[in-house]
Order: sequence, then C-alpha cells, then structure tokens
Amino acid sequence: MKVDEQYGTEPGAAVPPPVAPRSSAKRRWWLAVLAFVILAAIVLSGIFPRLRARATLARETREMATTTVAVVHPQHSAPSQEIVLPANVQAYIDAPIYARTNGYLKRWYVDIGGHVKAGQLLAEIETPEVDQQLRQALADLGTAQANLHLAQITADRYAGLLKSDSVSKQDADNAEGDYAAKKATVQSEEANVKRLQQLQSFEKIYAPFSGVITARNTDVGALIDSGSSGGTRTELFHMVQPDKLRVYVNVPEVYSQAAKPGMTADLTLDEFPGRRFQGKLVRTSDAIDPATRTLLVEIEVNNPTGLLLSGAYAEVHLKLPTPASSLILPVNALIFRSQGVHVAVVEDGHRVALKPVTLGRDFGTAVEVVAGLTGDEEVVVNPPDSITSGEEVRVAEQNVKGLN
Repeated sequence: MKVDEQYGTEPGAAVPPPVAPRSSAKRRWWLAVLAFVILAAIVLSGIFPRLRARATLARETREMATTTVAVVHPQHSAPSQEIVLPANVQAYIDAPIYARTNGYLKRWYVDIGGHVKAGQLLAEIETPEVDQQLRQALADLGTAQANLHLAQITADRYAGLLKSDSVSKQDADNAEGDYAAKKATVQSEEANVKRLQQLQSFEKIYAPFSGVITARNTDVGALIDSGSSGGTRTELFHMVQPDKLRVYVNVPEVYSQAAKPGMTADLTLDEFPGRRFQGKLVRTSDAIDPATRTLLVEIEVNNPTGLLLSGAYAEVHLKLPTPASSLILPVNALIFRSQGVHVAVVEDGHRVALKPVTLGRDFGTAVEVVAGLTGDEEVVVNPPDSITSGEEVRVAEQNVKGLN
C-alpha cells in the first residue's frame, strides 16, 4: 500500500484543503473589536450615570441657590371704604341716684331690673335729726313772729305819740328800727324752715325719668350720707334709659374728614351673630384728641324693645366715601429700608425690581398704596431682607392672586 508522502494518506483518499492564514487573522480582528465594544459599553455604562448625576446635582444646586417667592397682585379698593371700629354702647340717659339728706333707709320699693316711670317712689329714708331740726326751726319761727308782732305794735304806738310830741323822734325811730329787725328775723326763720322742709321732702326718693334700675347699692337700715357734711356720698340706685342708645366711637384721624353727621352706621355684637343694627351718626366732637389722634363721634341707635343692653361692647361698621380708588397690599409685602418703603416686584417672570411706594391708610393686616404702583405688578410677599434689585427668583406655584 503506497502512502502519499506529502499528506501521509493512502493513494486515492480525499485530501483536505489547506488552511488560509488570512481567515484566521480576520477572525482575531473581529474578536478584538467585539472585546473593545464590550469594554467601551462597560466604561460608558459607568460614566453616563455619573454625568447625569453631576448634571442633576448642578441643576438642583442652581435651583436651591435661586430664591423661591410667592407673589400677590395689588387689589383696587372700593369707592366707599368700610372700616370697623370698636365701640361702647351706652344708654341715652345714665344717672346715679343719690340721697339729698342724711338718715337711715326705711324701705326700698324697686330692685335691679325694675322698669319704673318718672316720679315713681323708689325708697324712703328716716331722718330723725332733720325732723328735730325742723321742729326747732318752727318754734324759733313762732318766737320771731311774736316778737315781730310786739315790735309792730310798739312802732305804731310810738308813731301815734310822735304826732302829739308825746315821745321824742329818737324813741320813735328806735321802735321803727326794732320792728324792721324783728321782721328780718322772721324772714330768716322762715327761710330756715323752708330749707328743713325741703330736706325733709328728700326722705322720699323718686325716679327722675322713666327707665330701668341697673343697681341697688343700699338696704333697709343702712346709714345714708348725702355728703353735705363732708362724708362720702351714698349712691342708692343707678338708672338708665335704654329705649335709645348712644354709641361712642373713636375714629382715626385719617378718616376724620369723611365722618360727617347724618351718615348711617351698622352695629354688630357677638351675642347676635350675623345680625346688624342700624344707627345714625348724630354728632362729632369737632376736635382731634392729641393723646390718641382720633375723632370722637356719637352714633344714635333706637332700641324700643330693649334688646340691646347698655354697657355692651360692639363693633361699628362705617362706610366712608373715598376720593379715588387706591391699591391695597398686605403689610408683609413691605420692605423698610433707609431710603424709604419699597416693594419687590417680579419682572420678566424671574427678575426682582425694588420700587419705592407711598403709603396711605393702615388697615391693620393691609395698607393703602397711593403712589408707586400701577396695579398690574406681581409683588413679592414676605420678601427676604437680603433681596436686591436684579436678583433672580423663582415664583412659587401656589401664587396668591389677590387679597381677601
């Protein structure tokens, strides 16, 4: 059997084709490319998240560095401005009832809450000292009248004797002078008797007007001191006339020119929620109190049923006309600088501009702006103290659209 020397096979067998060196090199090249792509993918998969995280961090840093603000749009005030002021409700007539004579309370007839008519008897006082003084005065008056009668007879007798020159002119004049003196004494005693009778009439205490007894400060047997002898006066009763009420209000000076007699005013009280009582401004003090810088005004309210109680606290709603519509801003939008009052306005949606403003009336939680704004601005509320013009800001999504 003859074997092929070159390939080591038998004669007639199939001979495998020779391996090409170029095909093996190409395979190795693709394997290298694939390995590079896998390596690049692994590298990029680690780099891209880091780049995204770095970009996100930079963006969040920029956003955190940008101040977030809330804005409010100035609100136009109404042509007539309603102001609410605290007030004291008082009865139209309010009077303490004192005794005019000294003594002891004998009895009282009306207690607190009692409705009385003018001239109704309220109490009686026992005045033994006054009664005794009156009896003595009446006796003195009787003595003086007897002396006067004797002096008159003597004067008439001397006048008749003088005509016949039976007595001297001097004796007649003395008798006439004694008669005049006795007459003056009688007049003095009569005046004293009338005074004591008047004091005795004060034993009975009468109501000076129709109204309600709001206080009784005495009781049977209590010592009554009129204060005539220098002691402390005793207030027996306190009366009010509640069918008409006086409501006194201190109007701030800025509204003083608008508060005129004749305008209407509404009263609200906590004990009557949702209900208003109409009154009328009847007079003002026409003077500003230098201590409070307010104008005292009086409002008259009819109270025929006595529903409103004197001494109550109320709120008065005054609708005052304003010369022109102005802008209203919350007080927390103001910036107080050494150059004056400013507000921060957002321009172009992200830039701040500080604008000086002129303030008018102060409403407590809001103020009136009379100059410096047009009404279309977006004003920053609660601006930080460090805010400056040109500073970039971001407007919060929960924007305040106006004032309540």
